[in-house]
Amino acid sequence: MKIDLRSDTVTKPSKAMLDAMMQAKVGDDVFREDETVNQLEARIAKMFGKPNALFFPSGTMANQTALKLHTSPGDQVICDKYAHIYNYESGGASFNSGVSCKLIDGNRGMFTAEQVLEAINPDAYYYSPTRLVEIENTANRGGGSCWDFTEILKIRKVCDEKDLGFHLDGARIWNALIVKNETPKQYGEVFDTISVCFSKGLGCPVGSVLVGDEAIMKDALRIRKVFGGNMRQAGFLAAAGLYALDNNMDRLADDHKKTKEIGDALAKLSIIKTVEPIETNIVIFELNKDVNENGFIQKLKDRNINIIGMGTNKLRIVTHLDYTDAMHEKFIGVLKNLTF
Repeated sequence: MKIDLRSDTVTKPSKAMLDAMMQAKVGDDVFREDETVNQLEARIAKMFGKPNALFFPSGTMANQTALKLHTSPGDQVICDKYAHIYNYESGGASFNSGVSCKLIDGNRGMFTAEQVLEAINPDAYYYSPTRLVEIENTANRGGGSCWDFTEILKIRKVCDEKDLGFHLDGARIWNALIVKNETPKQYGEVFDTISVCFSKGLGCPVGSVLVGDEAIMKDALRIRKVFGGNMRQAGFLAAAGLYALDNNMDRLADDHKKTKEIGDALAKLSIIKTVEPIETNIVIFELNKDVNENGFIQKLKDRNINIIGMGTNKLRIVTHLDYTDAMHEKFIGVLKNLTF
């Protein structure tokens, strides 16, 4: 039995999802004639209460398009030091949009409205104009942490007062919605643009959607084309997203339960320095200084268990729909008997 806990992107489509994909009604999406893509876009737009939505092959492309829509070359984007757009999108913010990032030293990937105010550049020609605030919910490097919606509202107020755009990287927003008992429309009312991903917790093979207000989204289709993201019969992929929305949302709570149990098992090991607070499907923990990170990973790999290292003796575990109860029982047993 192989257990892969490196990411929730390692899942494979179930037979039922594949059946739904094969039955999709498709057309040429470049001509906007793919019925299933149009259906997914309309459904996500309605969920978030936004007038526009556009299907993308990846969350990175959706985020990069949002940055391009909000900014001009030379502008600056405020985000957390752990932000995906800064750390894991291959320098796309500077390459694609010619913008820089003002990094906030937040708490587990989250920051406050007061910190946003402090990060806004003065209105002087020798500063980059601040144009956009970006947040990530859940925050990946924050251990799947969920934002306090009250703080998000405070940041929205700052954006309104300072005429700044507000973008949400909602790659794992589905997890946050389940944990916080919030609704997509709450987020749609606050953010100008939101990217949501289907290939993480929802188990789809490909796909993200960018939603936004009409004015900001008017060039989204053209930017997607510039980035090489226009697809033809993409409805086969969009059908997976529709299936996931119907079948794979509520079960996210099971992933969250498993991570808490993993965290409890890790906390009992003498070789573990800290386990960060666990809210959703991500566990980040730190080994004691005298424990080798690669050695720890290899010990698990020898038992057919894969996890990922983050450097400086920190490691990450991510649960997902392909991580079964039997796998969970085995993994907990391995952790209980792990020796160094």
